Amino acid sequence: KANLQQAAKDAGVDPARLIFAKPAALDVHLARHRLADLFLDTSPYGAHATACDALYAGLPVLTERGTAFAARIGASLLTAAGLPELIAESSADYERLALELARDPARLKAARDKLAGGSPLFDTPRLARDMEAAFEAMLAARV
Repeated sequence: KANLQQAAKDAGVDPARLIFAKPAALDVHLARHRLADLFLDTSPYGAHATACDALYAGLPVLTERGTAFAARIGASLLTAAGLPELIAESSADYERLALELARDPARLKAARDKLAGGSPLFDTPRLARDMEAAFEAMLAARV
């Protein structure tokens, strides 16, 4: 907490603007995500389940595609969610995209609307059908 407050201060941001929430039940945790505008994924080790929670709650996630598995989870989630435009390819691209999104509420709303429209990432029946079709194709190819 102290390190984040100091980093904010060093960057010219009032540390009082940082909000540190206490642990909460899942429904409250997800409700908190709905209050934010954009989830900034971390690098080189991404947020993983927390980024998934954010997307599930309808909160767009910005991530940087890394080179190691732990740094590529966010990109995989965003691809599956139909939001590849929120994947940065470098730190400079990530910073540029974060600023563009912060300055363009309509663009953020478009990303939110995509999530609200029913992301394939959370369409379990579709996933089951697709997996069944893949298994059937593998079985048929084996004969």
